[in-house]
Amino acid sequence: MNVEKIRVQVRSYIDKHQYESALFWSDKVVSLQGADIKDEYWYIQCMYLSGQFQRAADYICRKNLQENKTFRYLAAKCLTSVRKWEDALNMLEDTESTNKTINSILGVSICSKMEESSDNLPLENTASSTALLKGQIYESLDNRVQALDWYKQALMLDVHNYQAFELLVKHQMLTSKEEKDLLEALPFKSQCTEEEADVVKGLYETVLKKYDKPTDSSLPEFLLPLKSNRDVLTNQAERLYYNCGFQNCYKLTSSILEDDPWHISCLQLHIATLVELQKSNDLYYLAHKLVDNQPDMAISWYAVGCYYYLVKKYEASRKFLSKSTITDKLFGPAWLAFGHAFAAEGEHDQASAAYFTSARFMKGCHLPLLYSGLEYGLMKNFKLAEKLLEEALIIAPSDPFVLHEMGVINFHNGDLEAANKYLTEALAAIQEHCIGPIAEKWEPLLNNLGHVHRKLKKYEEALDFHRQALILHPRNQSTLSAMGYCYVLLGNFGQAIEYFHKALGSGGNDTFTSTVLSHTLELFIGESSPCEGLQENQLDLDAVVKEEVVATEKSTTSSLDIEVDMYDND
Repeated sequence: MNVEKIRVQVRSYIDKHQYESALFWSDKVVSLQGADIKDEYWYIQCMYLSGQFQRAADYICRKNLQENKTFRYLAAKCLTSVRKWEDALNMLEDTESTNKTINSILGVSICSKMEESSDNLPLENTASSTALLKGQIYESLDNRVQALDWYKQALMLDVHNYQAFELLVKHQMLTSKEEKDLLEALPFKSQCTEEEADVVKGLYETVLKKYDKPTDSSLPEFLLPLKSNRDVLTNQAERLYYNCGFQNCYKLTSSILEDDPWHISCLQLHIATLVELQKSNDLYYLAHKLVDNQPDMAISWYAVGCYYYLVKKYEASRKFLSKSTITDKLFGPAWLAFGHAFAAEGEHDQASAAYFTSARFMKGCHLPLLYSGLEYGLMKNFKLAEKLLEEALIIAPSDPFVLHEMGVINFHNGDLEAANKYLTEALAAIQEHCIGPIAEKWEPLLNNLGHVHRKLKKYEEALDFHRQALILHPRNQSTLSAMGYCYVLLGNFGQAIEYFHKALGSGGNDTFTSTVLSHTLELFIGESSPCEGLQENQLDLDAVVKEEVVATEKSTTSSLDIEVDMYDND
């Protein structure tokens, strides 16, 4: 029998994905005289490719092949596939001593004769891959500190090991600053040519967190040949999303999915964009397509849960989002959406629990802390809310959402100067990063700036912010009412009455607006002197407002709560 011909046939069947045929003939090659360790390698590979993981691991151990670093790696890979994490971890440890250094663990030969006989195995250098595998095992065992260290080690050993880099970023294991520090520390120049080093580093930079990056960030010249690459375009779309450029993000993700309908990173971003733009029909179609074609993936059930969240069927939404987290417990977006589905029904305790769970899996991301802080703020626990938001601010110091929430909390605590500082910084960050007009999503921020300036008795500035908010969301009842009240405080009762009428005409009955309107009409009709009479009447108005509904506080703080909840839980 021609052994070499059968070996070629085995490779051919592997290339054709006929793994059972390849396994059958590779078994025969191993049984023939003259078979070498390469044949053992391909026999084990065929078992792995055909899904016979336990059989492959047992074969390696039975033949004592694990003394070789390549086979040790293959055995551990098989054991992780059957979720035997501890056994896989033990397999990767040095068989002579568990106290070896990292380099020893990552493949120093134990049986020199076997190593010499297998120098030409297809998997010659498994150091980086072994480090990656150890990181995955530790992460599966919920030891994220060790997982983080091994992912970093994998990248240090091989800067091209994108899977290690992706897991660090995708699973939010590093803050934005830590990501940048890691990128600077990687040995690009020692492992790549100068030109290649720039390309690899540049590609990695496009993947990093987008919270504080401007929407018009252009690609460096050496990446221009990749400007139409789907991964690069997805990263640009993500930057648009985090800067509230939802329409442009939607156009970009739609064009990417037309070319590649199953691009996972783009799908995740596209689903979030559909929720923001309230496109329930598109999301319904996409969710059905994902479940029909990829029912074993977390993103499919995430899409279904997001659809039910969008159509306000929150119990059904939680059911499918829970299924998504069971499919992949490290899928952070599903945990966040799970919390949103509770928050939408005022279930603050359950929402906080979901956010805290997501914080455990997303230590480098500030969003779980932000949403937890919001929930505690809505429960009037401003002290704990402020603590959580301060932690979020450490991770994302220039994120306008966190700055906005800090402003709201300080407003509730009565620190108007601090509230004004945070809200102003949030607006400055938005204006710096946005191209064109501010997104409608930021209408609450402008209104809240108006509320703060009114409390600081800067009525003209307050009116200016409310007018800007009205441009973003015309005929908003709370904005019109707030403008009317500013005109009352300025003594312009005619304008105040006009805006109160507009407020009542744009929505349902509002107690504050109705009460202040009736007393403003009395003041307007009975106004006798534009000087001293105005001051007396104004004092009377303030007394009536406090007596009726604690009006100033109710109008301002209630409005703040509603608006913050509106944009943060979408």
